[in-house]
Amino acid sequence: MASVTQVLIADDHPLMRKGLRMSIEEDATLEVVGEASDGEMAVSLIEELRPNVALLDIEMPKLDGLKVAREIFKRGLKTEVIFLTFHASRDLFQEAIDLGCKGYILKDSAVQEIVAGIHTVASGKPYLSSAITMDLLHKPAVAAQKSNSLDGIHLTPTERRILQLISTGKTSKEIGDELSIHYRTVENHRTNICRKLELDGEGANALLRFALQNRNTL
Repeated sequence: MASVTQVLIADDHPLMRKGLRMSIEEDATLEVVGEASDGEMAVSLIEELRPNVALLDIEMPKLDGLKVAREIFKRGLKTEVIFLTFHASRDLFQEAIDLGCKGYILKDSAVQEIVAGIHTVASGKPYLSSAITMDLLHKPAVAAQKSNSLDGIHLTPTERRILQLISTGKTSKEIGDELSIHYRTVENHRTNICRKLELDGEGANALLRFALQNRNTL
């Protein structure tokens, strides 16, 4: 029997919470263990219940979703985060990725995408609403502009392959296993890629953000 993934929903709109709960509970491998109507309640319940995944509305009373996520990571909680928002904002998306959050789903499509999103994020991989993915693919990324496109950057075949695997959300260990190299070798490649793309000093998730935003050119 498949293990159950526990989920907490944090949104100040009761109808939104109800719709999400109904969609989630159609999947027997998912369980909603709690609901919160504001950010402070969300932090308290996440610390108490330790769900596998928390769905956080970005715009909540008391603490917004971004502040809740910061508090989760500050306290060392292992809960993965999916942000829910009405806005396909590049700035909000980049802030979410910089925080280490793997999921970003537009509310307009949340009921249809939430189950797939939870399963993907719970497995350690990133999940973006299709509308956000299309937006990122059709607008030049800030990092790509700074590097004047990947075509002008000399990446070795191995570095390019590693960047492709990073865009799928794989960890250094998973990449090492797939390429039959040590994970520390992957870390060295990541460092070299960041240097070539001039991403040094832009945060731990800068390379993931770049890979996601440029995966159509990899």
